[in-house]
Amino acid sequence: MKSRGSTQLSGAFRKGAFQRRIAGIFVLQLVALVICVTLGMFSMAPVGAVLVLIVIVTVLAWLAARREWRPVSALARLVEGWDEHPDIAALSPDRLGRGTDADLASLAGGLHTFAERIAGYTERERNFTRDASHELRSPLTVIKMSVDMLAEEQSLSGFGERSLQRIRRSAREMEALVEALLILAREKDNGVDDEVFVVNDAVGRELGFARDMLAGRPIEFELEEPARFALEGSPRVFAVLFWQLIRNACQQTERGRVVVTVMPDAVVVSNRTEPLPADAEAGGPARPNADRHGFELAIARRISERFAWPLELQTRASGENVARIRFPQVRVA
Repeated sequence: MKSRGSTQLSGAFRKGAFQRRIAGIFVLQLVALVICVTLGMFSMAPVGAVLVLIVIVTVLAWLAARREWRPVSALARLVEGWDEHPDIAALSPDRLGRGTDADLASLAGGLHTFAERIAGYTERERNFTRDASHELRSPLTVIKMSVDMLAEEQSLSGFGERSLQRIRRSAREMEALVEALLILAREKDNGVDDEVFVVNDAVGRELGFARDMLAGRPIEFELEEPARFALEGSPRVFAVLFWQLIRNACQQTERGRVVVTVMPDAVVVSNRTEPLPADAEAGGPARPNADRHGFELAIARRISERFAWPLELQTRASGENVARIRFPQVRVA
C-alpha cells in the first residue's frame, strides 16, 4: 500500500523517465553507429571520416548520458555537504523540475522528510540539554551550599553529622550522574572544552573527592603511578568517566581497597575486597553480592564508546574486579 506522499510524487513526476531517456540515448547511438558502419562497408565514405563520425557519436552519447545523470550527482553533493552546510529545503520535491524521474523525486522526498526529523531531534536535544543543565544543576548547587552551611553548625549531633555526610555524598553522586547524562544526551562532542590535561592530576582530584565522600566507610583508596601522561580532550568528560568507575568499584567493595594505577596508556581501577569480621558474618545482615555491575558501568561503557576510549572489564580468579580504560593517543606530560 503506497503512502500519500508516494502517490503525490508519482502523480507529479513521470515514473521511469530516467530509464527511458537513457534507453533513447543508447538507441540513437546504436542507429548512428549502424549508419556509420554501413557507409564504411559500402565505401560511401572514407574510413577516416567513418572513424571520426563514430568518435563524435560516442562523445555526444556520453555527454547526453552525463546530462541525464546530473540531478543524481547534484543530490549526492547536497547530501555529502550536510555535515557542514545542511540545506533541508533544497531537498523539497517542489524544487525539482517537471522532467525529474519519479524514483529520484521519491528519493529526494524521503531524504527531505528524514532531514526534517533529524533537525527536529537536534532541536529537542539542544532544548533538553539546555533546560536540564539549568534546572538540574541549580537545585544541586542549593543543596551543596545548604549542606556546607549546616556543617558549620556546632550544635549538630552525631546523627545529624552522619545525615549531612549522606546528603553531601548523594548530591555529589547526583551531580556526576547529571554530568554523565548530559554528555551522553548531546549528539556529538563539539570540542569546545577540549584541552591538554595531565591524567595523573585529574585522577588525584577525583580520588580526593572520593575520600571525602566515603569518609567513615571501611574502604581505602590507593594511587599507584608507574607512569605519567597527558591527553587532549575534555577533562570534564574524563572526570565523569573515571568517577563512574570509582563508584562502581565502591559498590562492589563492602570492605577493602580500591587501587587506581596509571599506566603508560591506560588507567586501571581495581577493587580488592577484604573478608568481613567473624562477628559480622555470624550475626550481621547478609551482604549484597560484591561481584555485580550496576548503572555506573553502563554509563562508563557509553562514554568510552562515544569518545573512543576502550573500556575493558576483568574478574580475576582471586575475586578482584578490574576496570581498565585505554587511551589510543596519549601525550608526554
